[in-house]
Amino acid sequence: MTELSGWQAPDWAKNAIFYQIFPERFCNGDPGNDPQGTVPWESIPTRETFFGGDLAGITARLDYLQSLGITALYLTPFFAARTNHRYDTSDYLVIDPAAGTLEDFRALVAALKQRDMRLVLDAVFNHCGDGFFAFQDVQARGADSPYLDWFLIQSLPLDIQRPNYQTCGGAGFLPKLNTANPAVAEYLLRVAEHWLREGTDGWRLDVPWKIPMAFWQEFRRRALQVNPDAYLVAEEWRNATPWLTGDTVHGVMNYRLRDAILDFCARDHMDAEDFDIELGRLRQEHGPTAPYHLTLLGSHDTARIRTVCGGSTARVLIAAAFQMTYIGIPMIYYGDEIGMAGENDPLCRAGMVWDEAGQDRALWQAYRTLIALRKRSSALRDGAFEPLLAFNGVYAYRRFSADDMVVVVLNPREARDMVRIPAPWYYQWVDILTGQVFKTADNMLEFSPLPAQSAWVLVPRVGDEACHE
Repeated sequence: MTELSGWQAPDWAKNAIFYQIFPERFCNGDPGNDPQGTVPWESIPTRETFFGGDLAGITARLDYLQSLGITALYLTPFFAARTNHRYDTSDYLVIDPAAGTLEDFRALVAALKQRDMRLVLDAVFNHCGDGFFAFQDVQARGADSPYLDWFLIQSLPLDIQRPNYQTCGGAGFLPKLNTANPAVAEYLLRVAEHWLREGTDGWRLDVPWKIPMAFWQEFRRRALQVNPDAYLVAEEWRNATPWLTGDTVHGVMNYRLRDAILDFCARDHMDAEDFDIELGRLRQEHGPTAPYHLTLLGSHDTARIRTVCGGSTARVLIAAAFQMTYIGIPMIYYGDEIGMAGENDPLCRAGMVWDEAGQDRALWQAYRTLIALRKRSSALRDGAFEPLLAFNGVYAYRRFSADDMVVVVLNPREARDMVRIPAPWYYQWVDILTGQVFKTADNMLEFSPLPAQSAWVLVPRVGDEACHE
């Protein structure tokens, strides 16, 4: 456990490589639990179709994840629900039959622990589904229901087509829970405790800004009583500051950083100078909490990184090189490492491509190489950050600790005839992605030329001695 001025976080999280899985689309490990109407795995996804992915499928693919270097999983919901995404919970204490059984869940937990891997679940506590027992009771009994105050209702009877009750996003099948009601809050807190006792290692909080902070403060207290080493991370698309007070979560899904990465690496909306300024602002705002935020390039709520990059593998690699070498916890959305493409929901939720003939194996190997470097590099896990060059489209920086250093050079734009970067620390550097060796001259690294849309991740050559300190 790391403690900084009253702010605490589990050490394992800072060193993790997260992988986000949408369970219904990752792997079908048990066709016997497929719901009626399950479509072939290679089908184009829609918001209604089921592909048959389940918990047994995740367990079956742990060797693949371990070979990639993954150490922690974040799973979107697999509790009983009516949709394929399962953000419309019908029962928080029951696994959806199409996702498996409690025995399947326990087998997954056991297999993860055997591999020293962690598991974080999705806390969808702002709203439930219209199949939730309390909502169905209000539908059936109206004003006589003891659960009437579990929801924010304007009038009766309930109208799902034109909701006369508060929802999430205006969707009638997603009634908002009244977490100001102590009975509702207690129910949800017990749900969180239950799954932590079942062996999970934390919670990702869904749309948490819609719930009063007092609930999340109590959530943290109760969760850490059950598992003091649990990692709590909030979905956050704009401003992380409200979550950095030390009494709610340990980190956020850093969507604002994602926007900056894509604007620089994929969209050419930012030059290197603007990118550096935005990174500096985020580091200043996040302070000592920065190493505990999730650095993501995509999720189930966004277009895939390959699509944002216009199909360019080179640009994906630039973004991935930054993701794996910057401050924060890298999180890969399933399939991004093999070049899967797709616009936002539902196309970003296609079935995982398991046939290697359909995978970008060179990209997969690059991800694997970058992950391996991060896991062995104290500079990348715990080191300081220093910009070295921000010149038009070229951005270079170093990560360094007392005994380790990595220099990164990113050029998502056109080739340049000559680029020189300060590097007075070592004579020779090796790019981990290509094996190419660079030598310093006059304490400068020289790229002549610097290719278009390129990424270089440089480490001191083995046996080389430092030039200066």
